[in-house]
Amino acid sequence: MLVEIQDDFDLEKIALSGQCFRVGRLQDGAYRFISGDEVIYIRETGSHMFSVSCSPNAWKNIWSFYFDLGRCYNDIFGTECNKHQFIHEAMVYGRGIRILRQNPWEMLITFIISQRKSIPAISKSVELLASGFGHRIETRHETLYSFPTPEEMSNATETQLKECGLGYRTQYVLDALRQVQTGGLNLNVLPDYSDEALLETLQRIHGVGKKVANCVALFAYGRTACVPIDVWISRAIEHDCGGKSPFGLFGQNAGIIQQYVFYYEKCRQYA
Repeated sequence: MLVEIQDDFDLEKIALSGQCFRVGRLQDGAYRFISGDEVIYIRETGSHMFSVSCSPNAWKNIWSFYFDLGRCYNDIFGTECNKHQFIHEAMVYGRGIRILRQNPWEMLITFIISQRKSIPAISKSVELLASGFGHRIETRHETLYSFPTPEEMSNATETQLKECGLGYRTQYVLDALRQVQTGGLNLNVLPDYSDEALLETLQRIHGVGKKVANCVALFAYGRTACVPIDVWISRAIEHDCGGKSPFGLFGQNAGIIQQYVFYYEKCRQYA
């Protein structure tokens, strides 16, 4: 099926933007995304045109939400791009990135795992969790495994989790699992919380600090005013913004702006 996306949408930049650890790239240039039990292969075929492997119903009801297509990033660019010189450079460089709307449990666990790990190491641990505890998904191209639900991880032992490369984060994952299983943390009611209450609730989990909480808020719950501050963002603030955070200029778009900065700073480092 072909779909038209008349907005900023760059598959490579989305894949490299540090918000999702299970994106794959095929030899034909298609990108694979996984959301729950759903898998999509999407490839650009021309200006604003994309070939997608899903049905029209799945595109409308699953993937349009996942890719945040209800929000116009072109309008955001026009509104925010001239407020700060460095941010303008980052936005121009990263234009095409979108905030993915991902599963809250997966985001909670993957960003707990992400602490003090490189992206390849995070991806390896996530795939080990999926193959160890998730269930099989067969596609035309490959065999995959779903990210495990709390129910599928209910009997996970400390030893098994450590074998997935979690290290000291194992105890953090076990605490998150315990809180979800006992009802101390209900991920399904968090959409009704204010940003402040959402962040405060997430930080009750052992090992979840401000950065991880903001990542979950942004990438799972679409709280675009939330700004995760990691080493790349801290470096940009210190070296490119005179030590003063610029994100207060951008209100409800601050988290989106953060993604442009993250991508720009990371790409410059490895250029």
